[in-house]
Amino acid sequence: MARLASTRIGATFNFYGEGRGAGVRRARLRAYLEAHAGAPLLLVGEAAGYRGARVSGIPFTSERQLTGAGPAEATATIVQRTLAELGLEVLCWNVVPTHPGTPTSNRRPSPAEVEASRPFLEEVAAGRRILAVGRLAAEVTGASYIRHPAHGGAAEFRAGLLRFAAGGRP
Repeated sequence: MARLASTRIGATFNFYGEGRGAGVRRARLRAYLEAHAGAPLLLVGEAAGYRGARVSGIPFTSERQLTGAGPAEATATIVQRTLAELGLEVLCWNVVPTHPGTPTSNRRPSPAEVEASRPFLEEVAAGRRILAVGRLAAEVTGASYIRHPAHGGAAEFRAGLLRFAAGGRP
């Protein structure tokens, strides 16, 4: 956690070490990682979203899901609802664990940011089957591609989880 909080990943915003609430986000991530330490599947997305992990500290999770207040994020809502519905034991992570973009927008991480993030991804991926949400995650991990749930992709995302939940690349 200390390594993640103190690292600089290109021009991304490291919300675990910077900004108001960084301590809360670190504590939440630590508790989340401990609670999901035995999860056999790793669901990997592209990067932290400005309404999701940038605020909540937990990948694919919005502040509203944690506290009932604050911003909601459609992707986080779909992912968490689908995982609960299917009863999958999953650890969620991102290729880039910090936020590329501004407080009100996202951008695709640069190749250098992806490379700088690789040690964190490899550490959480150890011993797990990987399922990649989106093209960048599939490219970086070599794992089975699952359609990102945004922009009308919720049904395909769910179908992808069902199709690959028993597979995925170790």
